[in-house]
Amino acid sequence: MSRITGNLILAIASAVIGSSFQCGYNIGVINAPHDLISQFINGTNFERSGQHMKYHQITLIWSWITSIFSLGVFFGILFTCLVADKLGRKQGLLWNNVLVIIAVILEGFSETCGSYEMLIIGRFLLGVNAGLNTALVPMYLVEISPVHIRGAVATMHQLVVIISILISQILGLESLLGTGDKWSFLLAASIIPAFFQICTFPLCPESPKFTMLNQGKEVEAQRDLTWLRGTIEVHGELDEMRTEYEQMRSMPTLTLKEMLSSHALRTPLIITCMMTLAQQLCGINAVLFFSTKIFTAAGLDENSARGATLGMGICNIVVTLVSAGMVEKVGRRGLMLFGLSGMFMDISLLFFCTWFKEIRWVSYASVFLVIFFVVMFASGPASIPGFLSAELFGQRARPMGISIILAVNWIANLIVGSTFLPILGLMDSYVFSLFAGLLGIFIAFTYFKVPETRGKTVEEIGALFRRRDSMQ
Repeated sequence: MSRITGNLILAIASAVIGSSFQCGYNIGVINAPHDLISQFINGTNFERSGQHMKYHQITLIWSWITSIFSLGVFFGILFTCLVADKLGRKQGLLWNNVLVIIAVILEGFSETCGSYEMLIIGRFLLGVNAGLNTALVPMYLVEISPVHIRGAVATMHQLVVIISILISQILGLESLLGTGDKWSFLLAASIIPAFFQICTFPLCPESPKFTMLNQGKEVEAQRDLTWLRGTIEVHGELDEMRTEYEQMRSMPTLTLKEMLSSHALRTPLIITCMMTLAQQLCGINAVLFFSTKIFTAAGLDENSARGATLGMGICNIVVTLVSAGMVEKVGRRGLMLFGLSGMFMDISLLFFCTWFKEIRWVSYASVFLVIFFVVMFASGPASIPGFLSAELFGQRARPMGISIILAVNWIANLIVGSTFLPILGLMDSYVFSLFAGLLGIFIAFTYFKVPETRGKTVEEIGALFRRRDSMQ
């Protein structure tokens, strides 16, 4: 614990508040002002043409404003390897704030200029920013953290994302910024964490691993590592980096073909892809979708239901914070199994509760099960897949590996978003049985295939896969 220094805390805080906060805030902030932005779109068109838009026209433009963010994320992911290898983790995150500044100007003045096109362009730029941040932040956190707290530190990215989503929902209330004359300020508020990072991150060093392994600057890496650890006794970590550096020098530039053909690289890729799919296909969307019906059936009015939703967000934060403290004691694999198993039992009970929803006590039990499902999701599956990908890949393969994982994540997210409602229309509450089956598959895969990385260096994890490769 003596290696948790003030300098390390500053570097972590600057990375997650300045970048992770952007991801969550810009994901959640667009939902609250939906009606206000729709009125703005209609009013803008009336000023231009003298005619009001039809409902389907407004819906089309709104769909562009929301979906263009995901397209931007995809483009951000495509540039992850280039940015991570050429600029580095720190400089990549710092320069990424340029996109935020441009987007905030476009969104903040869209109402004044009477241009919903500015909103669309701004959301696209924020999507690119989120795609890069989602890749670069876990990379930076894993590479600057001591081994014994690496998992807890990496969890901070997901924790801050969850907190920022809740903050965006709170700020979007009508009593705060969710009004006709303040919604543009609500969208532009993302400049605040960007400004924080611009002021604090230059005080922090680049990832010592990037400096040593990618640039070959051992003296600078030792200086940065000494700054982070608060001691000159960093020889052990430097020796590990030297070993990895020598291995990297003896290997050619990594290609996608090698990533897919080498067992030592393909195995961690398959594992992280499956953990990412477990996160997306675990049924969290189904439970949250049915939460409104479940709350209503339990007799909650609209305000109480809204309070219950905010309560779920708070529970999500608390459990994620607890899991950050447990991840180094229980381990990544243990927490993942715990969360998935709890979700499997919970969603199975929810499935049976939907048969007897007319019974009063069953409807109250359903409310508890919804909240418990979110708690189980936050205990492991919400955060572990994100940083596990940064742990399982060595320095040479990490940028490409994380890029592939993020692409799988957003493709799965897109598939769930586009197919969930049609499947729901066919299956109704029986959709819970579908997700229970998927959870069973993910539990079995985690138990038999996922290695425990707690307390292991990246080199030790890589050696584990190389030993498996030699045994094939």
